[in-house]
Amino acid sequence: MNDVKISVIVPIYKIEDYLAQCIESIINQSFQHFELVLVNDGSPDSCPQICDTYAAKDSRIKVVHKENGGLLSARKAGLQNATGKYIAFVDGDDWVDKYYLDVLYKLAVANEADLVVTGHFREFDGKIETFKPRNTGIYNAQTIKGSILPNAIYNGRFCEHDISTYVWNKLFRKELLANVLYDVPNDIIMGEDAAITYAYLAISKKLIISSIPVYYYRQRHDSIVKSIENPKMEYYRLGLLMHFLKTRLSGILDDNNLKKQITYYLYSQILVRSGGLIYDENDELLFNPFLNVGPESKVIVYSSGSFGQHILSTNTKHHFFNVKEWIDIDYHELSIGGNRVKPISSFNNDEFDALIIATINPTNFHNISKELFLMGIDKEKIVNINTDFNKVSKLLEKLGFDKDFKYLDNVKQ
Repeated sequence: MNDVKISVIVPIYKIEDYLAQCIESIINQSFQHFELVLVNDGSPDSCPQICDTYAAKDSRIKVVHKENGGLLSARKAGLQNATGKYIAFVDGDDWVDKYYLDVLYKLAVANEADLVVTGHFREFDGKIETFKPRNTGIYNAQTIKGSILPNAIYNGRFCEHDISTYVWNKLFRKELLANVLYDVPNDIIMGEDAAITYAYLAISKKLIISSIPVYYYRQRHDSIVKSIENPKMEYYRLGLLMHFLKTRLSGILDDNNLKKQITYYLYSQILVRSGGLIYDENDELLFNPFLNVGPESKVIVYSSGSFGQHILSTNTKHHFFNVKEWIDIDYHELSIGGNRVKPISSFNNDEFDALIIATINPTNFHNISKELFLMGIDKEKIVNINTDFNKVSKLLEKLGFDKDFKYLDNVKQ
């Protein structure tokens, strides 16, 4: 294939209902100097046939068939077969704007960038929301190290990233990416994107952040895991990610800054996966992050996303709260433990003690709070999350994480 500027890598596993839309959106790009590398990661459905059918009709498409090895192994296989100067990643259940590659390429070339970051759209239950990154602009090696990296994972507001973890809203230089991607252990199956993004950012000399949204991320109901069957396995997997980040960023970031960033990142991931309330092996409550909320409190839970679903699932098992309502502005049919999602207008101030906004993102928290205030909700009832650094550090130690963020109970799959 001649004059390939960008290789687009699409890892594929059990997404037959979405794959055609993804491929069509890429092959119909306004930018023509690309190749599409479809990596069939041992998908047991019709995905392999779909890939081969498109490849037979379009010479720009390469198909890699491999045994199932997980997302990282699929991305590595894609990179091994890529010939472009730049690499873009697209998830097979998402799709992209017609000018997706054109925008990425022009941003990279015009600014001689090693890394391009853009905005994106989120599609959820038929609704599309626009997300724009923080701190748009051009950054050289000095400012990346001095101001971007120290706030990339945790920027001082719990738990907000200055640089998003996703690889799919970014463009990478192939030669630099090879120095990172192959070193990420395939055992990291939680937070794979973060492992790549932040390790790559650490070796980048030029960064461009643009607010232009060109990628459509599809949030699926069936992609949200609602309960943790094996907490030790979760902690082990998170420990692999956090230890990798600590190893790759040590010597680049100040030790205290790095410790704080990873501590809060790990804490946020544990909160989401645990449903906030963290129990020990004997089902005794180990940590309650919800300030001023006690047993049997009459609670409203806002958000039917991942964190909200985990809160409902955990409470169904342990019955800590008395959940009065489960609400969301993205109201849709969903039920956990007898609680069904309802519109945000479905309750009154006198019906509850506390309202938990199930998000770890402070910007989202602030925006949701404003909407609730406008509807007359008492702001004193909005629950904050405990972010005391010493308490969080002690919690991680109790759970079994060492100073290097390894999980000491060496559980393996």
